[in-house]
Amino acid sequence: MNVRIQNSYEKSQAGKLYIVPTPIGNLEDITFRALQTLKEVDFIAAEDTRHTQKLLNHFQINKRLLSFHEHSKQSRKEQLINKLLEGENIALVSDAGMPAISDPGYELIKSAIEEDISVIVLPGANAALCALIGSGLSPKEFLFYGFLPRKKQEKESELERLKNIKATLIFYESPYRLVDTLQNITKSLGNRQVAIAREITKIHETYVRGSVEEVVQWLKINPVKGECCIVVEGNEVIDQDEQWWKKLSIEEHVKHYEEMENIPHKLALKRVATDRNIPKREVYQAIHIKE
Repeated sequence: MNVRIQNSYEKSQAGKLYIVPTPIGNLEDITFRALQTLKEVDFIAAEDTRHTQKLLNHFQINKRLLSFHEHSKQSRKEQLINKLLEGENIALVSDAGMPAISDPGYELIKSAIEEDISVIVLPGANAALCALIGSGLSPKEFLFYGFLPRKKQEKESELERLKNIKATLIFYESPYRLVDTLQNITKSLGNRQVAIAREITKIHETYVRGSVEEVVQWLKINPVKGECCIVVEGNEVIDQDEQWWKKLSIEEHVKHYEEMENIPHKLALKRVATDRNIPKREVYQAIHIKE
């Protein structure tokens, strides 16, 4: 039995890794506990040390910073784990919001857990949850995806995979790709209700709510700036017509996409796997491995 038990505040020879959320726009959203933790740790691992230094300067905190970002994570991770094992306490912060959400913090957390180092997560700001609650769409069940792939085929494939999910969907997106992504959502998921949240907690905070097509039309006239959250209504009812393929074999199902919809073979395999809710390898084996 390989069960790991963490008693977060027990004394140990190893240090502790504190996961400290930072404001997503309004500096007043930082907590007293977050400020106290940043003051007390031995040093801070930051996604962008220049950005974090501005935050520390604002709150008059003088603390050593080490960079931990997508390009330094492999070399820096071992260094940070060694410091924790030597008994130093480290705070992990991202540029904004909760570390490990759409940033490389997850890998440091995973490595710390593997070394039986206590990981202590502080509550705090998170753009996805703010957008969800402010959207007016159901928060009962939700799926946070983050950023969709940039490549068109990969994006379409991911949206196809998500189209039958009943939970509300949450995405992050750049303002420069916002309209394109919404048009892809319409194509794959249909004209659902959606909310766009931008500049959350800042003075220009804006919510745009409506059907996807209505929001796209509005955005074409009123382009937005700043990182955006897209909150999309879940699939409330799966139409029986969606299962038109029920009487087809897997091979016939794949051929339909290739021949009738002119979809490349690899994407057709993914579509069939999504339709049938089975692993892609099962589709591949049915097509390519004959007994």
